[in-house]
Amino acid sequence: MIDPRRLRILRAAADHRTVTAAAAALYLTPSAVSQQLAALEQETGHTLLTRSGKGVRLTAAGEILLEHANAVLVQLERAEAELAAYAGGTAGEVTVAAFATGIAEVLAPAIGRLADAHPGIRVRVRDAEGDESLPLVLDGEADLALAVEYRGAPREGDPRLSRVPLYAEPFDAVLHAGHPLGQGPEVALAELADSDWIGPYPGNPCHDVMVLACELAGFDPRQVHSSDDFRAVVALAGAGAGVALVPRSALRGMELKDVVVRPVAGPAAFRRVFAAVRRGGEDHPLIRPVLDALAASAAGLSETGL
Repeated sequence: MIDPRRLRILRAAADHRTVTAAAAALYLTPSAVSQQLAALEQETGHTLLTRSGKGVRLTAAGEILLEHANAVLVQLERAEAELAAYAGGTAGEVTVAAFATGIAEVLAPAIGRLADAHPGIRVRVRDAEGDESLPLVLDGEADLALAVEYRGAPREGDPRLSRVPLYAEPFDAVLHAGHPLGQGPEVALAELADSDWIGPYPGNPCHDVMVLACELAGFDPRQVHSSDDFRAVVALAGAGAGVALVPRSALRGMELKDVVVRPVAGPAAFRRVFAAVRRGGEDHPLIRPVLDALAASAAGLSETGL
């Protein structure tokens, strides 16, 4: 008989590629993870992982078991949701991992809505970059993620996650106030091919948006300055250090000193924002109201042009 608790450990090992990283995600020691994986191999009678250096990867038998593990864990999430609904499920805590702008523009208003409609639901917020929130959900450290698309993200049809699309947000060009291209109503990125660029560090989903938009315009951006703080990015643009692409919501309420902000001409740069939960948990009586409140907040943003 396969212990379903060990299936979670197998999935963590597959996701994180090392025993040490899987152990950290599950709040276990590496030796405990190794012992549980060895016990799972004994239960199944198959070698499930191969080890090379510090890393691990699934064998063919491990891939087969992982597919079934995802299905089993989805069913367990659904069972918990149905049991919670049966018991009432009107009070409890939901941990939401979200990026900073998403907290300000979507999550905070959603918490206000929940306080009125579902006072028994407490939301605990965990600030996480767009590429960090989905792993937190998959590892069980968060119940819900407010996330964005990025290279290497779990695909939309990933069997482990259930998604709720919220909105697609444009990026605007931010230029020094004296920049000659800032005089028109919009900016063609191809005309900025020879410019120095300011942007987030590689790995940040907004860096991916910037690079892809420039690639579509026919060039690789020469990124000279790096910061994940958009206030710093705008300040550097205002100092004439380079040009930038910044999500429109990140510019809301910001002091735009010495810069001009212009829409991008042609194929625009966007980031797609969505909520995600472990598949099977989307109808949990604590999680469903949070998803609905996030969707309502996002609809409000769309009405204001985001």
